Amino acid sequence: MKIRIVAIGEKMPEWVNEGFHEYAKRLQHGLILSLTEIPAGKRGKNADLDRIIQKEGELMLAQTPSQSHCVALDVKGKSWSTEDLAKQLQQWQLKGTEINLLIGGPEGLAQSCYQRANQFWSLSPLTFPHPLVRIILAEQLYRAWSLLNNHPYHRA
Repeated sequence: MKIRIVAIGEKMPEWVNEGFHEYAKRLQHGLILSLTEIPAGKRGKNADLDRIIQKEGELMLAQTPSQSHCVALDVKGKSWSTEDLAKQLQQWQLKGTEINLLIGGPEGLAQSCYQRANQFWSLSPLTFPHPLVRIILAEQLYRAWSLLNNHPYHRA
């Protein structure tokens, strides 16, 4: 199964890249996790945020194949326990298509991304820095995979 995170933002601090890649590397046996970074629009005092968010959404959707299953990360989405996420992984695997997880920029996702999404997932009612979400997603996917495969990591 292939899961791709499509996220706004490039040139992350090294600790973000290291954290994400550590869990992605652990998942190479049966689940391939990849990351596609979309450049964030230039924000400033007089920036047209609506236009910036719309353009970011267009770029995200250009990287999201139409036949893929699309999951938008949003605070209003459904919260899953580790066990729930493991069940989601099983359901996604049965679909036989690539899974795309969309992480928006500071103002969230474009309306077009919400319209394209097949599911909405909330990691928490808390607001996390967008770079940290990449690591949390990778770790939680690894934890759910570990649960499904009776790997001791989940019990840690």
